[in-house]
Amino acid sequence: MLDALALFLGMTLLYWCWEGSWWVYAVLFLAPDLSFAGYLGGPRFGAFVYNAAHSYMMPMALMTVGFALAAPLVLSVGMVWLAHIGFDRALGYGLKYAGGFGFTHMGRIGKP
Repeated sequence: MLDALALFLGMTLLYWCWEGSWWVYAVLFLAPDLSFAGYLGGPRFGAFVYNAAHSYMMPMALMTVGFALAAPLVLSVGMVWLAHIGFDRALGYGLKYAGGFGFTHMGRIGKP
């Protein structure tokens, strides 16, 4: 979990060095958790949507594109998204299995 904490702190520090707007950070930081709504479609669909929003692939792609095209907003979204993922993983919230929200690749969370 220390690696996840390092990701959260590193991306937040990078965002601060980048001089990004903290209002934007606050709004974007919570945005990936909207993927919880996927569980309205059942545990299998919910896990798919949640995992898509909490995978490193899309934010890393955004950061790459942001650097390549010198697009500050795209870069900011990628940084904040990675910070969110790091924060979640540091708290023990891993990628989900289809068995339900409490079954993650980092172990079971919540009440048994």
